[in-house]
Amino acid sequence: MAKEQGLVQLYYGDGKGKTTAVFGLAFRCAGWGRRVVVAQFLKSGAGGEGKAVERFPEITLLRTKGVNKFTFQMNDDEKAETAENCLSLFRQAVELARQEQARLLVLDEVIDATYGFLPMEELCAFLDGRPEGMEVAITGHSLPPQLAERADYISHVVKEKHPYDRGVMARKEIEF
Repeated sequence: MAKEQGLVQLYYGDGKGKTTAVFGLAFRCAGWGRRVVVAQFLKSGAGGEGKAVERFPEITLLRTKGVNKFTFQMNDDEKAETAENCLSLFRQAVELARQEQARLLVLDEVIDATYGFLPMEELCAFLDGRPEGMEVAITGHSLPPQLAERADYISHVVKEKHPYDRGVMARKEIEF
């Protein structure tokens, strides 16, 4: 039997659906009875995806502690604490995925975390040395060249129209 190939999937852009896409991967993988670790960076609020994950014992969901505002709203102390928490979350997720021989590791919003909260070098070193057969799915708003060169899939999610532009805020059960 051939060894499973683990690829790097990258979803980026200003459009809606990046987190939804990677959670879809997580649920699909768990549906086959495989272990999945999901780490959500710069998010601490409980969304519907967190409630859905509770129904899948194969999925472990981890979130950054103490994040309750956008990074541009944080003061220097909050940014320092968030950086510490992001690095801790990353290391915890990677270690757990290795220990559990996870088929899929989701790093949601990790790209955004690399802008002042998580060293890009550490993320790249992990991607370069990840366990054979481990798929990694990454999301964020931009496409850093270091990640583009390591990605096997790249999906650019572009906003053409969004209700937020008209003042409609994120809605429970639909956007979170």
